[in-house]
Amino acid sequence: MANVSVLLTYVTLAVLLLLFLSRSPTDHRSRSHGHPRRLKLRSNFTFQGRANSARHHEPVPFDPIVAEMERLREDKQWERRYFEESHPEVVVHGEESAPGEEKQPEWEDFMDAEDYLNDEEKFNVTDRLVLLFPKIDVDPANGYITEQELTEWNVQLAVKEVMHRTQRDMELHDKNKDGYVSFAEYEPPSWVLKSDQNSFAYNMGWWKEEHFNASDADGDGLLNITEFNDFLHPADTKSPKLLQWLCKEEVRERDSDKDGKVNFNEFFHGIFDLVRDYNEEHHNSSHGHEETMEAPARKLFSELDKDGDGYLTDQDLLAIIGKLHPSERYYAKQQAEYIISQADKDKDGRLTLTEMIDSPYVFYSAVFNDDEDDYDFHDEFR
Repeated sequence: MANVSVLLTYVTLAVLLLLFLSRSPTDHRSRSHGHPRRLKLRSNFTFQGRANSARHHEPVPFDPIVAEMERLREDKQWERRYFEESHPEVVVHGEESAPGEEKQPEWEDFMDAEDYLNDEEKFNVTDRLVLLFPKIDVDPANGYITEQELTEWNVQLAVKEVMHRTQRDMELHDKNKDGYVSFAEYEPPSWVLKSDQNSFAYNMGWWKEEHFNASDADGDGLLNITEFNDFLHPADTKSPKLLQWLCKEEVRERDSDKDGKVNFNEFFHGIFDLVRDYNEEHHNSSHGHEETMEAPARKLFSELDKDGDGYLTDQDLLAIIGKLHPSERYYAKQQAEYIISQADKDKDGRLTLTEMIDSPYVFYSAVFNDDEDDYDFHDEFR
């Protein structure tokens, strides 16, 4: 009976909102800004970068429909880029000279999605929010969306997006099409291969055999789709072997005097900055001067230095590796916190459907057309 009651509440509220909100969110915003507001797919495509190891992270679209459009668009860009890198002999000054059936889509081919998003009859954000609200409000289904519920929603979408990219890369590297990738089949990204042998990119361990073997959970010399996903996105792994490799790689990168360990100075000017940044995302702390940061840095260093010898090993770093390489859940929570801070009008720490409809563009990247032909890009999540 409780579920029936909640369902009736949703239906009633949805009908009332659709009946009485006679103006669309776009119209509502256009009156306050003087011009209509348009949605736009982002262009954040990268060709096999170390995205998950960096602190900058592109947010996953809130709406599954928008996420799917972005995936399709990214797939086309990926196909074009891969074609150019795999067949340089048919690319002349950035243009393919291949036969028509081999030519990749032009930029204009992506415009259909833009038209769909910006056509109120096809894509209305109020309708979308009404539809999505009960899918997020599940634990419990009580008419309110909490930070935890929104975080779980974001995580689900992020996992789907990451796995889509992994499957695409799996098809690229699985040369014999047996559903596994061997180290012999794997080829590092082109930017690694083109790097000077003395450069950081060339010598980083992220694309080497030790990383591959650490991702091989069952030790059979091959990576299945789950292991290959861990290989490409180690920050999200639950494998103890791969987490230990992450710690070893962290020591190798920070160990400026090459003694195989991390002293306090190496810790303070690198690792501690990342830990502090991670903590500040959750506690809204402010950056202090270097001298004021030394005391908390020494405190943390001492806590990690179990044997008290004044050095940190890869085993010591295991306790903070999740802060040095944040997972998708970290970014999903960050995104949820931002959304609630912007849309929660009564500041009760949760969202109602009305609050979401009143702030629809918090949930969507938008373009302000201050000038009809000159759009200023603005991403609500950045």
